[in-house]
Amino acid sequence: MPYSVQIDLHGQTVESAGRLLTQRLKQLPNDVREVRILHGYNGGTALRDMVRRYKNPRIERKILGLNQGETTFLLIPKVKTER
Repeated sequence: MPYSVQIDLHGQTVESAGRLLTQRLKQLPNDVREVRILHGYNGGTALRDMVRRYKNPRIERKILGLNQGETTFLLIPKVKTER
């Protein structure tokens, strides 16, 4: 059954947050379909703007909710490869 995970970017720089997002998206199990990114908003918009511009082939759609401090990624399921 698909499930969601959360990634908290509070306290990160834009560069380290981008690396963390890339690393975490690579490590996610196949059945994760939703990633809630907590980036904050009150301390500035640099992390929010980076997350909302962030590109990754697994991201199908981004949901910008009413909470300006978080963004949700809906993911394309990973294709299972047979060996």
